[in-house]
Formats: sequence, C-alpha cells, structure tokens
Amino acid sequence: MNDTLDPTETLETTILVVDDDADMRFLARSVLEGSGIEVAGEAADGAEALAKLEELAPPPIPTVVLLDNQMPGLTGLEVAEQILRERPEQLIVLFSAYLDAEIIAKAERLGIASCVSKNDAMDLPEILTDLVREKRS
Repeated sequence: MNDTLDPTETLETTILVVDDDADMRFLARSVLEGSGIEVAGEAADGAEALAKLEELAPPPIPTVVLLDNQMPGLTGLEVAEQILRERPEQLIVLFSAYLDAEIIAKAERLGIASCVSKNDAMDLPEILTDLVREKRS
C-alpha cells in the first residue's frame, strides 16, 4: 500500500467518521488524512451522524460514511438503514470491532457497501478509495 494515494482519485473523496470512541475517530481521521483523503466531519453517535449528514448536504458530500455499529442509542445498522432510505446511493462502510456473520448479512441486505474490522484500520485509505473507484466506474 502506498503512503499517499493518487491525488486525482482522492480530491473528490470525503468521509464522515461516526464512532462513539473519540480515540477511534482520531485514528480513522489520522489514517485517512495522512493518505490525502478529506474527513468532512465526525459524529459520536447515530443521531449526530444523521444531523451531520443534513448539515453536509447536498450529496455527494460525504462520499463515504464510515460507521461504527455498537454505539449508544442507534446502532450503526439502524443509522445505515435510515441513511439509505433517504440516500440509496450513499456509500456506507460498517467499521466495527464486532463483525459476525449475522451483522455482515444484515449489512449486505441493507445495502452497506462493505464491512471492515477495526483491526484493519490502517488499510482504510485503500479500501475506501477502491470502493469509490468501483462506484464511479
């Protein structure tokens, strides 16, 4: 994996990072921005994520919502369901430490683009860039 992605591919890629753990939001932001991907905003829970999406409107900002699943209040799957009802084209990546077959299957049924373990945080730039490139082609 390159330390810096091709800027022509990352200029139009913006991410909303949603996680109740401030340290994980910081890690995700650092890894993404360190690779030239813009973080459009952060949210600490589902309700804040939905409000932030309205604030960042109109689509396609953000290009991707990076969404934790286990949060207080709404789960990531519940938030994804609400987002995709309003914005079916929105790329969502479920970014969770707890991914089992049931969660992955539900994510796929909802239309979530990908499920990524938090153990793979350092691979986020490549994973997200590949998703965006695939959607645009």
